[in-house]
Formats: sequence, structure tokens, C-alpha cells
Amino acid sequence: MARVIAATRESVPEHQREAFDAFVAQRGSIPTTGPLSVMLNAPEMLARGEHLRAYLRGDESSLPENIRELAMLVTAREMDCQFIWNAHAGFGRKSGLSDDIVDSLRDKKPLNGLSPQESSVIDYGREFFRTHKVSQSVFDAALTNFGVRGLTELTTLMGYYSALAFNINAFEVGLPADATEPPLPV
Repeated sequence: MARVIAATRESVPEHQREAFDAFVAQRGSIPTTGPLSVMLNAPEMLARGEHLRAYLRGDESSLPENIRELAMLVTAREMDCQFIWNAHAGFGRKSGLSDDIVDSLRDKKPLNGLSPQESSVIDYGREFFRTHKVSQSVFDAALTNFGVRGLTELTTLMGYYSALAFNINAFEVGLPADATEPPLPV
């Protein structure tokens, strides 16, 4: 159970109720789990973040779907975020990531048979999350694979999902009742 209860229209500041109402109308209900259930406590912030999320996960991004999903999974694994892992492991498989990649990433086992793009995403994310910087060789490999725009999008996607993971982990948002993935070994 999360550390705070789900936001209500009455619990948010009056000057942010329009953003609250718009979000609830778009979604059809107030989320009771996941990062949006926490972030709805600041509806204007959530609304602005949703624009970024839509760009990063949509057709406007230059990154292919499997690379976007892999970036989300690397972020979830490095941040030990059960909720994001559960939400995206299945999508990763559907986008073309092999079960071996997803399962080995989850279990922190050696990864074999990666494409150059997959390897770049994993190396880039792991190095940044573990050292808080990216070496020139890892940066150059990612730049070669994705170009300036793609690398900018990849970096921002991982940063955005880090913010989601921070909210999920700090507020102790649990997994949904219909979780489909084995939990991350942490």
C-alpha cells in the first residue's frame, strides 16, 4: 500500500483543480496505483509531464519501440522499480525484445547476442545509473547508434522514467493486483 492515499479533487489546491479534472476526464477515473496516482497530487505538474511522456513513447520519437522499451526496462532494473518493471517487461517482449534479454536483465545475468543498439542502451543506462556519468567510449557508441536526436531522446526517456521510479519507490507504490511478471530480485 502506498504511503499516501489517492488524490481527490478536494485534496488538491483549488488553482490546480482544472488540471485535475482534465486528467480524470481523459483517463476516465482517478488512478489508485502507479506513479500517476502519486503525481496527481500535483495535477499541473502531472499534466506537463504527460506531454513529455506522450512524445517520448509515441510516434514522434526517433527511437524504435523496442529500444524505448529496453530503455524503460534498464531504468526500472537499475532503480529497482518493481512497478515499472512489471508494467514494461511484457511490452518489451511484444516490441521484439527476446525473453532471454528481458529475463537476464531482470536477474542481472550476463547478456548475450545483443544488437549494437541494444548493447548501447544497456551500457549507456547502466554506466550512468551506477557512476552518474557516461564515459566517452559508451557515449560515442550510443551516438553512433542513435544520432544526436535519438541519444537526446534516449537520455530524456531514462531520466523521465527515473522520475517515475523515484515517485513509485519513495511513496512505496505497490504492484497492481494483476501483476504479470515475476518481481525483480532486489
